[in-house]
Amino acid sequence: MEKSVHYIMDIQGMTCTSCEHHVGRALENAGASDIRVSFRRGQAEFQAPPDFSIEKAQQLIVDAGYTPQGVRMTDEMSPERVSFGSADYDLVVIGSGSAAFAAAIEVRGAGAKVLMIERGTLGGTCVNVGCVPSKTLLKASEIHHMALHHPFAGLRTTASTPDLGEVVADKDRLVATMRQTKYADLLGEYDIEFLQGEARFVDSAHLRVGDRVIHGGHYLIATGARPRIPDIPGIDTVNYLTSTTALDLTTIPEHLIVIGSGYIALELGQMFRRWGSHVTFIQRGQTLLPGYDAEIRHVMQEVLENEGIRVMTGVTYERVEQKGSQKIVYVTRNGVSERIIGDQLLLAAGRVPNTDALDLPVAGVEQGALGQPMVDGTLMTANSRIYAAGDVTLGPQFVYVAAYQGKLAAQNALGLRPSPATVRLDVVPAVTFTQPSLATVGMTEEQAKRAGLSVKTAVLPLDAVPRALANHETRGLFKMVAEAESGRILGVQAVAENAGDVIYAATLAVKFGLTIADLTDTLAPYLTMAEGLKLTALTFDKDVSKLSCCAG
Repeated sequence: MEKSVHYIMDIQGMTCTSCEHHVGRALENAGASDIRVSFRRGQAEFQAPPDFSIEKAQQLIVDAGYTPQGVRMTDEMSPERVSFGSADYDLVVIGSGSAAFAAAIEVRGAGAKVLMIERGTLGGTCVNVGCVPSKTLLKASEIHHMALHHPFAGLRTTASTPDLGEVVADKDRLVATMRQTKYADLLGEYDIEFLQGEARFVDSAHLRVGDRVIHGGHYLIATGARPRIPDIPGIDTVNYLTSTTALDLTTIPEHLIVIGSGYIALELGQMFRRWGSHVTFIQRGQTLLPGYDAEIRHVMQEVLENEGIRVMTGVTYERVEQKGSQKIVYVTRNGVSERIIGDQLLLAAGRVPNTDALDLPVAGVEQGALGQPMVDGTLMTANSRIYAAGDVTLGPQFVYVAAYQGKLAAQNALGLRPSPATVRLDVVPAVTFTQPSLATVGMTEEQAKRAGLSVKTAVLPLDAVPRALANHETRGLFKMVAEAESGRILGVQAVAENAGDVIYAATLAVKFGLTIADLTDTLAPYLTMAEGLKLTALTFDKDVSKLSCCAG
């Protein structure tokens, strides 16, 4: 039997996965087999018998609406082609959130065959129970609060008690729409096979979903994380809330107790305070926001307390109990025992990875103390077939980090780069969507000094920023950390309206090694919060309160 010939054909005009289908069908009708088409590479790769008619294939492709270009024959499969012999799929993705979709879309562009497995709701944390629903409700609470407490003279605004059930229903409609358009619709768009069910590894190369055993060339664990339940006596006997269930409350709590004080705790705590709840934060640590410099911690605590939120730090938990609808938290602080009583208890004390059901030891995957798959710099686990990305690795818990990791892990797993890439997370912006919002990137002053760097800092109160004066909202500040000798910007922290938007410019400054002079010599648009970056840079050498508008 004569050996088949391997062809690579360049094709112009393909713009999506539907184009791939059309070209593939044309080649199949011409007699080709083992067809892989990539609209991103503008190529079709296929096997064909010796008597195969290239002219016929090209004409069928033209008839389909595309333009075939050069054709070349090779004795071996192209090194760019993704193939793992007898495997059912080139990449099996476990999970369906940001990391999962970024990985699947990336390798589909290279012609890989992909299976995505999800045990729960398609879309992962961000769209279903994280960023999208929480920020929608946060904005609603902000509008309600501003109607009652705006700072402008001459305006007479009022607000009735919010119908939280209607607000939550509106949130749910948005979530459903985005889950469909940003996730479900993309499965067909990119021809990603989807399987609903619980995945469990049976050995180093196979996993089981229901009665089906699957052999993947490579695997990506992208199962995300869930709220951590702190080890406090009695916690299992209490009807508590998590960041997931709190977003579905349709009745405003009278008194919400929050265990924890990270970004989730601060956002949801302030949100319920603005709905009208009394709110108490409780945490073991001695300071609020320990990962930030003292100036930031102080101003954020002041903001919360001025809004009527009680902040308790340095506590030791004794136990938790429930009596009727009341939740009671027993703590000791400075040697004094105290009871905090509320009708709702929110646990916001970190997250743990979703790996319990995967049986990772069977697959030869090493795990950390909380069950997270341990990965190297390329996101590969101890099993070279298996990679992990996103929240499940317990790295920075941000959707954009998950997407970045998912794409990089997939490229490394399937050899889509000349050499494996190493994940870089040294310049990751972070935003807490309180009001004013809190944002940071790069090193804090404390971190830089611990790293042995000689630094100088500048702190700009928000009342020195014209945009803040025009807004009648001067709670907050900017802080910039720079290398003492070179002036290279090492980090920026901000508490201000739109701090999350401003921090992107700071991210570029830190990533590309800009200096104080680079910022002071660059035009900044007037009456924007972003001007605060330039004013902070000027503060290293000048008293900006003695400058006219835009004089810097």
